[in-house]
Amino acid sequence: MERFYLTTAIDYVNGAPHIGHAYEKIITDIIHRHYKQRCDNTFFLTGTDEHGIKIQKTAKENGTTPKEMCDKNSSYFKEAWQLLDIDYDRFIRTTDEDHKKIVQGIFEKLLKQGDIYKHSYKGLYCSGCECFLNAKDLDENGNCPIHGKKPDEISEENYFFKLSKYKDAIIKHIKENPDFIKPAFRANEVINQLQDIEDISVSRSITNVNWGIPVLSDPEQIIYVWIDALSNYITALGYNVDGNHGELFKKFWPVDVHVIGKDILKFHSIYWIAILMALNVELPKSIYAHGWIMINKDKMSKSIGNVISPKSVMDAFELKEADALRYFMAITAQNGRDGNYSDEEFKEKVNADLANNFGNLLNRTLNMSVKYFDGTILNEHINESELSNKVQETIKKVKSAFDEYDVASAGNSIIELADCANKYINDNAPWTLAKEGDMEKCGKVLYTILDTMAALSILIKPFCPNIAQKVAEQLKINTDLKLDEIKTGLLKEGKLISKEEIKPVFLRLDSEFADKK
Repeated sequence: MERFYLTTAIDYVNGAPHIGHAYEKIITDIIHRHYKQRCDNTFFLTGTDEHGIKIQKTAKENGTTPKEMCDKNSSYFKEAWQLLDIDYDRFIRTTDEDHKKIVQGIFEKLLKQGDIYKHSYKGLYCSGCECFLNAKDLDENGNCPIHGKKPDEISEENYFFKLSKYKDAIIKHIKENPDFIKPAFRANEVINQLQDIEDISVSRSITNVNWGIPVLSDPEQIIYVWIDALSNYITALGYNVDGNHGELFKKFWPVDVHVIGKDILKFHSIYWIAILMALNVELPKSIYAHGWIMINKDKMSKSIGNVISPKSVMDAFELKEADALRYFMAITAQNGRDGNYSDEEFKEKVNADLANNFGNLLNRTLNMSVKYFDGTILNEHINESELSNKVQETIKKVKSAFDEYDVASAGNSIIELADCANKYINDNAPWTLAKEGDMEKCGKVLYTILDTMAALSILIKPFCPNIAQKVAEQLKINTDLKLDEIKTGLLKEGKLISKEEIKPVFLRLDSEFADKK
């Protein structure tokens, strides 16, 4: 691969980041780190959505300006992503000056070519969704099904985008490109939504919403979320309506994948695609819609009081590094489905996989290497085995899973390889071989395990970068290797490690020493 570009949804800054926000950023970061192991040029975009009526109202209630509130709240998201080792290339804010200017240019282009028109409208507006709803979209009580509140009835003269004009083209594109919407079971959902699609409001009157980007040719109108927020995916790269695009746009567009929540799939697979079609911009290669994270089997809700932050989890378990939370979040939800977080499941899973399965295997193998061979690697111990073949099979499985953005399956394949390594060492019992004096075979078994751990450290690096680095330091290998460079013989001949240098790479969460080093 020559290049890879991926994005997350940009988070609305009306509140603090919670574990649902964190889930999306973690799996996207893992995808990004994986593809850095397959190509040299990658770009990862995330950020915050900072305009609209909710920001305007909340700022007023708190006695501050919208901009001051956005500055404060967006910093909370940046701090959370730093805590979770989210390695993005740009954090875009819709209040960024370059973004605002490009958005204004996009609006004027669409207006000039007739894709935007002015229209008086009376409709039901949900401030939570930031969109107008039809009566058929509401539940039996007349409430928004997502936010559980009755929408406001609003009458305005706004600008509308001719979404219906692109209906047939979008349906055709989805049907002709089976990899466009992932997981594939979401495609029919989008096609069904397209059947009754109508033109959408893309501006609000300044008398009702004044916190946003003004329409250049009509300052009494504010550009609404769809053209403002969705366009961040191209404004961040330096898109220009006159065709004089920035170097990043030339290099990285079209995006390889938009990673978003299932609740905003409609806006990305219909609204955004229609806007790009109207702009005559090449369409995204794929859109991946993930599920939600439940808390103790319940949907997160402020009213229930079960909204938790990633920092609160790390504080509760006194974790100084995010690897355990990153790993658990990555595998808790199967491809596109909902996942669940509970303290008990978190503790049980990371102890089993990272401490017992992964960390303990490395620790006991290194100790045997020191005990039987003074921690020295000999070339004659390099051994092509069934476990070596399993490493290559796992690399193929991991690549295949990431091709579908199925992060959970990739993680499970990596842990399955650790399972195989544990079985291999138990079946071959190097401690028995040493006792019987068969040091040649004992050395080959230990080398095979350590060589497999070297491969595992590279494979697990996107999930657990800190654990991977600790493994690499003890095995004296380079974890920056590409996946295609993983082969038997990663360990170099010579002194590998002394007993004093052997350290646990992940301590059990119930250990009195866990992460208190």
